[in-house]
Amino acid sequence: AAAAAAAAQAPPEAFQAGQAAPFSSAAPHRRYLLYDVNPPEGFNLRRDVYIRIASLIKTLLKSEAWVLVLPPWGHLYHWQSPDIHQVRIPWLEFFDVPSLNKNIPVIEYEEFLAESGGPFIEQIYVLQNYAEGWKEGTWEEKTDERPCIDQPTYSVDRQKYYRGWFWGYEETRGLKLTCLSVQGSASIIAPLLLNTSSRSVMLDRAENLLHDHYSGKDYWDTRRSMVFAKHLRVVGDLFRAKYLNSTDEKDRTQYNEDWEKMKFQHVLVLLCLGETGHSHWWPVPGSSSQAQRLHLGSQKGRAKHPGSC
Repeated sequence: AAAAAAAAQAPPEAFQAGQAAPFSSAAPHRRYLLYDVNPPEGFNLRRDVYIRIASLIKTLLKSEAWVLVLPPWGHLYHWQSPDIHQVRIPWLEFFDVPSLNKNIPVIEYEEFLAESGGPFIEQIYVLQNYAEGWKEGTWEEKTDERPCIDQPTYSVDRQKYYRGWFWGYEETRGLKLTCLSVQGSASIIAPLLLNTSSRSVMLDRAENLLHDHYSGKDYWDTRRSMVFAKHLRVVGDLFRAKYLNSTDEKDRTQYNEDWEKMKFQHVLVLLCLGETGHSHWWPVPGSSSQAQRLHLGSQKGRAKHPGSC
């Protein structure tokens, strides 16, 4: 697999043809980081991986100009409505992108296509664990180019391009593909990215990277910057008022468009009953039982308005 990956590089002239479109005069000369995760992963894990990659971007920005290309959404396990468009969904459908940009520079995938000049990703790294695992008591952060443990979910076409899912954008192609064993936090991969000549780099299976500083300031800055899109907040406010007798005025949770100025003392509980029941064989408490536990816990912790989603 490694030999095939090394041999299957697109001819330089083909790449130049793909880059024929001129760069936008307003676009800075910067490098692009793209990523994806294991297809079965759900919304919450994908949101968590974004936090890890944001830490990596912050590390890269200390040396060079990088921008994170937001991976389009689509085909998640929980999205089981067959009559709803579920592919090539931009982040602005779920999150307030200007709020994300206050934390790190981000662009949507279609902005990347327009700015970079074509549907090419110069380097794809498929992240994986180490085949030999790690010995107890000898944990160390490291990364090495290794033969692919599993067959990559990409195929090589006649022009020696790598074809894959690419978030539903069938015209997207990769020029080079390498399997990379990683063990450690997200920024462990920064030296590799800074030393590569590729202007656009994709990290596939990015969930294999860990948090740089879980629950540290950078973590919470990124988490707080992930403000839900305004049209979703409007729907949520209507639901709160109709079914929960809850408003910002009653709950004293006045919203501020600047997430850096938001301060809360409320608790949010995430219940994923459907996912748990699908993933594990053991019995899971029902919603009524969980509600009772939530009520008792809120009384014990003196939380006035516990919620769930």
